[in-house]
Amino acid sequence: MPTPARIDVHQHFVPPAWSRALTAGGDTVGGWAVPSWSPAEAVAMMDRQGIATGVLSVTAPGVHFDPGDDRAARELARQVNEDGAEIVRDRPDRFGLFASIPLPDVDGALTEATHALDVLGADGIVLVSNVHGRYLGDPDFTPLWAELDRRAAVVFVHPAQPPMAWLPGAPAPLVDFIFDTTRTAVDLVLAGVPRRFPNVRIILAHGGGFLPYAAYRFSGLTSISLDPDQDADELIRDFKRFYFDTALSASPSALPSLLAFAEPGHVLYGSDWPFAPEAAGEYYNGFLETYPCFESGGQEAIDRGNAEALFGRPAVR
Repeated sequence: MPTPARIDVHQHFVPPAWSRALTAGGDTVGGWAVPSWSPAEAVAMMDRQGIATGVLSVTAPGVHFDPGDDRAARELARQVNEDGAEIVRDRPDRFGLFASIPLPDVDGALTEATHALDVLGADGIVLVSNVHGRYLGDPDFTPLWAELDRRAAVVFVHPAQPPMAWLPGAPAPLVDFIFDTTRTAVDLVLAGVPRRFPNVRIILAHGGGFLPYAAYRFSGLTSISLDPDQDADELIRDFKRFYFDTALSASPSALPSLLAFAEPGHVLYGSDWPFAPEAAGEYYNGFLETYPCFESGGQEAIDRGNAEALFGRPAVR
């Protein structure tokens, strides 16, 4: 792709305050090393990979590290978002921002979402799939979903380590992250969040985990065995409300399944850089660029057009 055109909805940044908080707690990103990051490095990568705009977000475990310390989480969220907004102000032609909020502190999350969207001009909100074992369909989170619905906000859901031990030799991003994305998506649908709050546009990372592959299993078993009052077709419609990014998912087996399941316009480009190395991006970009089964304009829609329609403005801003 000679001219940068892609809108990358799954691109991370590593603000200093977040990195310090992560390492001070002895934590990692699910056992994955935290890479170096700078705006200059990001722009150089984007130029090489044909990316015009990267919508930045902080990855797992988000900003709420200590279950007993809401204040620290609120302060970290504010610092992370101010840092991200400054990067966007410096290069509005290249960056957007998904703001972090300190769930499970709902009051703090509402306050920070309002500040990020109204004052900082963030393009949406990033949530991790579970916070201290609490998934996104938790009834206590209803006020947040109601406010995001009122705003017709874009929400990017990034996986986190599920509340279980890693497989030996397998850091969470290798296996558990895609499981946890699927788990929180099912939790959201069974809790009725997409149906009750249809104005929220929710992007699931990494092609939705294995949701596109298994959605009919989830809907069928729910309606037949768990809750006969649930209609399987309606549950499928709820699953299809989600948007999906292609980060680490534009592969010979995953991409056809994703495209067969997702609604038109609901597949977006994602790189997962810098936590996914650039070599991985090159592999998946190559498959996107040579995939033989796109309908007319299909690749261009994933690269850019679907994101422009979702955010409602060219190049995100």
